[in-house]
Amino acid sequence: MSGNAGTDLKVTGIDFLKSQNSGLHHTDAYNIKNLVVRRGQAFQLRLSFSRELKNADKLVLHFSIGEKPMKVRGTLMSLNPRHEKDVSGWQISIVKNSGKECLLSVTSSPSAPVGKYTLNVKTGTNIYKPENDAVYLLFNPWCEGDVVFLANEAQRKEYVLNDTGCIYVGSAYSIHGRPWNFGQFEELILDTCMYLLDKSKPKLSNRKDPVFVSRAMSALVNSNDDSGVLLGNWSGNYNSGTSPMDWIGSVAILQQYYKTKKPVCYGQCWVFAGVLTTVMRCLGIPSRCVSNFNSAHDTEENLSVDIYLNEFGEKLNRMSFDSIWNFHVWNDVWMKRTDLPEGFDGWQAIDSTPQEQSQGIFQCGPCPLKAIREGDVYLPFDSKFVYAEVNADKVYWVVKKVNGKDKYTRISTETRGIGINISTKAVGQDKREDITAQYKFPEGSKEERRAMQKASSFIHPLGMTPRAFFSSSGPMDEVASKPQVLHEEVSKTGLQLEITNKAALYPGSPLELAIMVKTSAPGSWTINLAGSCQLQSYTGKVEASLGYVKETVKLEGKSEMQVPLKIAADAYMKTLASVEDEVLVHVTAVAEVQGTDDKLTKETTMSFEYPPITIQMPETAKLNKEFTCAFIFKNKLNMPLDNCKLLVEGLGLFKMATFDEGDVKPGRIIKSEIICTPTRLGEKKIVAKLTSTKVKGISAEKTITITA
Repeated sequence: MSGNAGTDLKVTGIDFLKSQNSGLHHTDAYNIKNLVVRRGQAFQLRLSFSRELKNADKLVLHFSIGEKPMKVRGTLMSLNPRHEKDVSGWQISIVKNSGKECLLSVTSSPSAPVGKYTLNVKTGTNIYKPENDAVYLLFNPWCEGDVVFLANEAQRKEYVLNDTGCIYVGSAYSIHGRPWNFGQFEELILDTCMYLLDKSKPKLSNRKDPVFVSRAMSALVNSNDDSGVLLGNWSGNYNSGTSPMDWIGSVAILQQYYKTKKPVCYGQCWVFAGVLTTVMRCLGIPSRCVSNFNSAHDTEENLSVDIYLNEFGEKLNRMSFDSIWNFHVWNDVWMKRTDLPEGFDGWQAIDSTPQEQSQGIFQCGPCPLKAIREGDVYLPFDSKFVYAEVNADKVYWVVKKVNGKDKYTRISTETRGIGINISTKAVGQDKREDITAQYKFPEGSKEERRAMQKASSFIHPLGMTPRAFFSSSGPMDEVASKPQVLHEEVSKTGLQLEITNKAALYPGSPLELAIMVKTSAPGSWTINLAGSCQLQSYTGKVEASLGYVKETVKLEGKSEMQVPLKIAADAYMKTLASVEDEVLVHVTAVAEVQGTDDKLTKETTMSFEYPPITIQMPETAKLNKEFTCAFIFKNKLNMPLDNCKLLVEGLGLFKMATFDEGDVKPGRIIKSEIICTPTRLGEKKIVAKLTSTKVKGISAEKTITITA
């Protein structure tokens, strides 16, 4: 024995130096007692001993993860400061040894499994187990040796550290941001993510790999296979849970899940994407929410979606196996793809909304954006599915009864309508960034055609047959096989259609719509026009047909004519009250020029407009000093808002709260106040949402700066 005979060296305490380490590791925001550090980066520990540490003393730190930690599997690290480097790629050294204290520096491997590690210290035959012995190890986008390394600091701040954001919804030409609190640093969220990692039952070695972790989490955020976090529901009936419209962030969902270990009711795509962003950012994988407008759900993977209309231009629900969602939200995560040929690093799409099974489970991705753009749809994972979501063609069929049988006529094909205005929140500002160019080359460009041809060669090139034929034995009218690349047909008459609204679409007021018919070629043209207005949910499901117009329009040469389509408020008020989803106004127009082959279909989706919520509070406030925040709303609509609820949340300011406002008659003003006590410094956001029986989507957000 070294030193005085009989005095065993014992550890009497460990200081995890939490505030120093977590500042350097960008983990100081996590609301947890334990030390949270990122892999591949040094952190320090201060050990206290029963006597001074001598050169001859044996000292080993054991870091272990999982149920049966083993050195050969890289799940047990025995770190001896005398041998600085360990076989596992972890390093340890003595920074300073003075008196009975010793300062150590530990650096984990940049490819270590992420998760919860247990630490104990062995001195001779004594083993010391500290209280709060779990050290959480996360992915490290600040470390060049980590496969999730992201070089740009502003992007790291946004995609890893920003705990608030915005998810884009609506329709392609009326996009609006829906504020969302990710809340990855809130109480219990990190533990929920650790629980999900354990639940995915990966080999611990898989936890090194963000490809595996992001794919596993895309499966666990939905409850379809594995009693995961959220149960999807698109039925329009949410009585037995929370309506997907009523969430304003991920925190309440993940906390409820962790406490009950049962799926939370209910989610739709933006809720799944919001929660998956929280989980990814919490674990340290850079992530963003991505909204794709006019998103194809092509069940056959034949790159075309059939849309069936009746003779009034009304969309028929029952016919279609495929669908086009007004928008669909998924996630991009940032990583190197060491499992693929070179060149596919960077953003990867993952999707936790349960749409299609992949390898027998509802999971999707990660799929490199570059593979989608270049048409390399054979690359894993699920690249065909994502490619179709942003690239399919729309094929319009009109269905008419002829001698008691349905007759299908192909009206037109639109090759540019799907996968447009792909959107995410801009880095460092509350603005929309259009990232369509990261998913596809410009429409009609040489590169786009080349990518389309490459993709088509890997996707079943089925003949173009309307799906409904498989169940009917009728003759196939005008069924063309699909060329490799469809070009827009050039018309004889220069026929064009435009759909507009003459006034803002306020619920409770008439909808003033119009269809503009234009021709440009010389000659006299007689045009049969049918136009319809329907209410639909964001997945394209028709909720009600409100009215139509059928007219014959005569035009000479280059001229135009506007055909009004007016819908009285009474025509849609019942539907607004009976459907628990936010609905959109969908207008379809079909035009055929008599005596020619010129046929054209045009459809557009518009959102209702709502009066605003005003948030009143100071611009700045002091840490731990109370201030008051007021929410004011005036009902400027021509209808009462029944059963109003105001949902508010401010991360680092106050817990989520709900105010029951009752029925708000036209002209009435409501005002609610909340007392806020800031617990964290920096810019903080307050989010408010108003829901009622008929109107679901009124939201607002405001930022306040908290100073010391």
